[in-house]
Amino acid sequence: MGDQLINVAIVGTGNISRLHIEGYQSFPRRCRITAFCDIVPEKSAAYKEKYRLPDVKVYDALDGMLRAFRDGELAVDLVSVCTPPFCHAEIAVRCLRAGLNVLVEKPMAASLEECDRMLAAEKESGKFLAAVAQNRFRDPIASLKKALDSGLAGRILHAQVDSFWWRGFHYYDLWWRGKWETEGGGCTLNHAVHHIDMLIWMMGLPEKVTAVISNAAHSNAEVEDLSVAVLRYPGGALAQITSSVVHHGEEQQLIFQCEKARISAPWKVHASLAGSNAFPLKERDGELEKKLDDLAASQKPLAYTGHTGEIEDVLSALEQGRRPAIDGHDGRKTIELITAVYKAGITEGAVALPLKKDDPFYTVKGIMAAAPHFYEKSASVDAFQGEITTGNDYNRYDYQRK
Repeated sequence: MGDQLINVAIVGTGNISRLHIEGYQSFPRRCRITAFCDIVPEKSAAYKEKYRLPDVKVYDALDGMLRAFRDGELAVDLVSVCTPPFCHAEIAVRCLRAGLNVLVEKPMAASLEECDRMLAAEKESGKFLAAVAQNRFRDPIASLKKALDSGLAGRILHAQVDSFWWRGFHYYDLWWRGKWETEGGGCTLNHAVHHIDMLIWMMGLPEKVTAVISNAAHSNAEVEDLSVAVLRYPGGALAQITSSVVHHGEEQQLIFQCEKARISAPWKVHASLAGSNAFPLKERDGELEKKLDDLAASQKPLAYTGHTGEIEDVLSALEQGRRPAIDGHDGRKTIELITAVYKAGITEGAVALPLKKDDPFYTVKGIMAAAPHFYEKSASVDAFQGEITTGNDYNRYDYQRK
């Protein structure tokens, strides 16, 4: 886009939008925020004041914002969609068809059918659709990816994905949370989406999925707060994913057991050696461990991390006329695997990938028809006070109480 500033609109000014606002404000010479849009305009007004954005225009409906754009009253090149998941698809499709590029928060959508509508709108518009997966923009994750891709550890045999989060009982009191219709699912869709994206980035999609889903601690929500899935890959490798909002400490990690060594984020390497009887020796393969440690240490630190890192890539994609690093096709893969986990957990059977368009779980309607209500949602509040957390940084665990 040359030397022009990129104009940004943010649709949905709830808690997650602050990470987008702060991300864009990190690049004042490259972009500017021109509009906020939210059904509760007071939230947008509060962010205008907090982030000192007096020139930002506030809209209480997408119709009004897009009309202002069409009429030349509002400059917009890129839209960040930060609303609850059930309306991601509609907003993204409308913005793309209006001629705007879109960055949509996780999860990209609530069904594969919605993902495909979004991708079709992208293709028709000639604009791009990017999907938030900010953990790819973290140094420990980039180092782990580099180590796996190097082949030093050998082929992956087993992956352990611990998407451990903890949310208090009243987390699901927020008006749109805890309902299949508005949240699209529970922790598997809305929390483990981060770790499932990282697993797919490192291993690709599996060929078969089995799973169990449950609600163990939140009797005020229809959706699951705990799921365990086992994935089978071509060649025999397995992966296990635990998605949870009941784990104290939130000890999130990705562990890969490879032919020659174990590597993980947070970073740890262990390379066993076999004795003549095939049992592990006390001595380890120190040479291989050093090579892997040195490779991980050689990863050049990312200039920007988390949401800011992904936003920088999206801005660069616009400036350079290229695709973003994480696009709608990446977002769709994550939704496909999550949908397979739900189907396997609900039907109590193994699910083969890819899922086809005639599969009942392809649409939101089909998922809603099959989804169990573990409990009925029992409370609804408009908003919460306080900051949100977005998981650990995968550098290390610090169990010492401050």
